[in-house]
Amino acid sequence: MFCVEIDKIGLKVGLEIHQQLATDKKLFCRCKPLELEDYPINFSRRLRLAKSELGKYDPAALFESSKSKQIQYFANPLSSCLVEHDDEPPHKLDQDAKNTALIIASALHSSVFDESYVMRKIVIDGSNTSGFQRTMLLAQGGYLEVDGKKVGVQSICLEEDAAKLIKDSENTREYALDRLGIPLVEIALDPVEGSPEFIKKIAITLGRLLRVTRRVTRGIGSIRQDVNVSVTGGGIVEVKGVQQLDQLEKVIIYEAKRQHGLQLIAKKLESIELESLSKDQSVDVTSFFTDCKSKIVQKSIKDGFIIKAQGIKNFAGIFGYEPYEDIRLGKELGQQVRFFGIGGIFHSDELPNYGIEQDHVDKLRQLLKLEKSDGFFIIAGPKDKIEFALDAVLNRIKAAKIGVPAETRAATNVGDTVFLRPRPGSSRMYPETDIPPILVSNQEFEFAQKNKPKSWNDVMEELQKKYGLNLQLAEQVFDSDYLELFESICSKYQNPNFVASALCSTITNLQRQGMNQSLLKPEHISRVFELLSDDKITKESVEIIFENIMTSKIKTPDEFVQNQPSFGDNELDKFLDDIIQNNIQVIQKQGTHSAGMLMGIAMKSLRGKVSGEKISKSLESKISKILENKA
Repeated sequence: MFCVEIDKIGLKVGLEIHQQLATDKKLFCRCKPLELEDYPINFSRRLRLAKSELGKYDPAALFESSKSKQIQYFANPLSSCLVEHDDEPPHKLDQDAKNTALIIASALHSSVFDESYVMRKIVIDGSNTSGFQRTMLLAQGGYLEVDGKKVGVQSICLEEDAAKLIKDSENTREYALDRLGIPLVEIALDPVEGSPEFIKKIAITLGRLLRVTRRVTRGIGSIRQDVNVSVTGGGIVEVKGVQQLDQLEKVIIYEAKRQHGLQLIAKKLESIELESLSKDQSVDVTSFFTDCKSKIVQKSIKDGFIIKAQGIKNFAGIFGYEPYEDIRLGKELGQQVRFFGIGGIFHSDELPNYGIEQDHVDKLRQLLKLEKSDGFFIIAGPKDKIEFALDAVLNRIKAAKIGVPAETRAATNVGDTVFLRPRPGSSRMYPETDIPPILVSNQEFEFAQKNKPKSWNDVMEELQKKYGLNLQLAEQVFDSDYLELFESICSKYQNPNFVASALCSTITNLQRQGMNQSLLKPEHISRVFELLSDDKITKESVEIIFENIMTSKIKTPDEFVQNQPSFGDNELDKFLDDIIQNNIQVIQKQGTHSAGMLMGIAMKSLRGKVSGEKISKSLESKISKILENKA
């Protein structure tokens, strides 16, 4: 195994940015884009597979339908209406969303169409109640300048966001309709060659351009990057759901490694005949494994699963071959079957293992009439899904000969990718018959031109000048989810540097420690600084309150204040006197230098109860008096 050489494999990456627009209405109705947790309305649908006008099934739709999932929708009338329920035609396009999209197009030097048509883009995962997403192409061409290089813009579309996934189980998928219909701008950039670091810089630059408009939303889920990755000689792989910039870089590196690794696996398969593989060649081995000691196998039998095995000629060593660490055909096959409620597969290169002993392996080889050079795999699953899973495994084995199959994958939190579904077919766009053509007037075009955002440098200069921040802190504030909140707090609390540090460093550090940032709402943060302004808490209490909310110890900042015991001047005086008496020899020996140590002792008990500044001044005064008396 060795490290992938990115610059030698012909890596190309194309970014698709999906950014929510900060409008007060959804794209095709007057509902407010609110994030709610109460859903008094719920209903269910099932995906129905249908052939196209040419009599063909879309491969992605075919794959999704094989899961036989029921789609459950949850709604609140404050954030959705009959339009989102697909029980009413769409209303007129939101003008504010249209204006914002045109401003973004102007900022990217794109050519805006004077007439656009709303299309229905087929959606096959149930994330839209109608089975399609409404989208319209507003502009093409243009560029984004990054480090002196021009990155081309392919297209700019205005479209509606999908429903929010709540839960995805074996038989059911659940969505909330709060997010469905929120205006999105989709920006597709030209594929570029370059390092993952440069691709990340492109995403940063485009994200900043969007935020500079002050017309887009911030926060988790408000901006998403889909990444199209390919290497020389391979198909295009679309990776969905990349939300963090650090994750983006890791995903690109992983996909480069995975795709080149698959090409190296394909080279080993050049002389092996696979086209004749069929699930008819599989053997039901359920009874064969009844005396197997494997807990996994026994659980499968107990659950009523069918266990099937299939041999493959000259496949010994192929399943487990690792051209790069953790890149194996066996892993690829395991990901294929998990979408059918099947945990994975066993293959000949990893057995004996998992409680399956050598004796069972040898007897299974005899049963399948295999030579030493042959391989096999074992799969267990419900009767209604085992055939679909077998097809998926065999098709993926055949596809291994071509190297990198074109497919859609999902990004993981650690920066890997997992199989999601096949790439959709080319015919997935149909005209929206309920909406007339969208015209762009000269006045609208002129408005977009006049309202193009300022440059990044100008915005940073203004932010630094207005709040007295250094460049690094100004960039952190602007790139964070808290810019508007920062400005709101600073209008009342006159310490911008402390506010910026609390929002950009303190919260981030607590999150890295595993605490739940989603529990800390903007209203909580605002209230903390109100309490600080009113001298009801200390600066040190800010982090403590954030920590307590993010660990569910308290629900509100006021709860912290109510539970906090009072610590008056007399109590402080006595407490510090006790510390001094216990450390009098240290004071006499170290003099004023002892203040730091005593401060540390005091803060262990008084952090959040008394300001550090007050403790420090009191200690210094007491130490000075002791030293004066000594003299």
